[in-house]
Amino acid sequence: MWFNAFLLALREIRRNLMRSFLTVLGVVIGVAAVVTMVTLGNGATVMVSERISNLGSNLLVMRAGQRLGPSSDQAGSNAFNIQDVQALQEQIVGLKAVAPAVTRAITLVAENRNWSSTVVGTTNDYFITGNWVLADGRKFEEDELKSGRSVCVIGETVRRELFGAVNPIGDRLRVRNFDCQIIGLLSPKGQGGIGLDQDDTVLIPLTTAQRRLSGNLDVSPILMSVNDMADSEQIIKSIKRLMRERRNIAENDENDFSVVDTRQIAQALSGTIQIMTALLGAVAAVSLLVGGIGIMNIMLVSVTERTREIGVRLAIGALEREVLLQFLIEAVVLSAFGGIAGIILSFGACYAVTGLMGLPFLFDPVINVMAFVFSAAIGVVFGFVPARRAAQLDPIDALRHE
Repeated sequence: MWFNAFLLALREIRRNLMRSFLTVLGVVIGVAAVVTMVTLGNGATVMVSERISNLGSNLLVMRAGQRLGPSSDQAGSNAFNIQDVQALQEQIVGLKAVAPAVTRAITLVAENRNWSSTVVGTTNDYFITGNWVLADGRKFEEDELKSGRSVCVIGETVRRELFGAVNPIGDRLRVRNFDCQIIGLLSPKGQGGIGLDQDDTVLIPLTTAQRRLSGNLDVSPILMSVNDMADSEQIIKSIKRLMRERRNIAENDENDFSVVDTRQIAQALSGTIQIMTALLGAVAAVSLLVGGIGIMNIMLVSVTERTREIGVRLAIGALEREVLLQFLIEAVVLSAFGGIAGIILSFGACYAVTGLMGLPFLFDPVINVMAFVFSAAIGVVFGFVPARRAAQLDPIDALRHE
């Protein structure tokens, strides 16, 4: 009985192909929209998490000032110094590395080329906190860090813009008013969590930056890498307590520094993207309901057109449940075909959009199966009323229908 009902449903769909196509178009668009939104949202979440994780290994960033960003009040706060860095290294348990930094935006010159980049004065702990790997060359030696020698390690973007395809190890690079020898080349990392090019950087010893760039012994920011098994929240509390003591902050006064956990930023951004994805998916799911209403409308028209056929079936002994099953299966087949077409359409759309936007393409079988099941359920829900109407027709009245 089920197989015969399925064959009858296919026959009716094939008889009116154009009408059937237009009927399921709403379901196709609805399924494609839902699956596409969820897939792109998942890809965006993963990309944001990866970019922020590229900033550093379980990274904590401490800056002078109560706020971060363009409106920060760092200028009105006491800067950190190398003694603060040593105190963090000695007294805070759970830190893998502590890297002081002095950052300046400077125009670099190499032969007849120039390029504006970010110069960071720091120590070798910076390579640990930032997950930096050397593509060539070496890190700073201890005597270079202590004496403030003019040596540097450059990023991939600086190498490309100033030296082209040439290996720059051993060449000289002019940084403001002094020349430094290139001793290392960083492996490329691409964009960071806020869209900045992480490879557009030059690293020099901290002492060199203090003497030749900043002209003082101030340090900011301080980058800290937390051990994988450590509790970052407890470590942040310990850091704040230590720095309040060192900066002589009264008990009721606010901190004049900020400590940010990049993992918390990643979680917040990922959560926001997931919420937006769910909202967009819910909006797109409305078109599925519109498609279901279209199926119910066409099925009611189909019942009216086939009233005489229904009357003949009932008159020769067909049961009401058999007529009900026939029309219900027809509605389900229509919506299921729409679901399959929508999934295929969404696959192509996701593949194209992720390629254009640079997002990872993450095929999620769960959402695809859910979309298909929901589309079939749409056929059951919206096909039941027309099917019941067909099953309850009076055979005599149906046979008289013109």
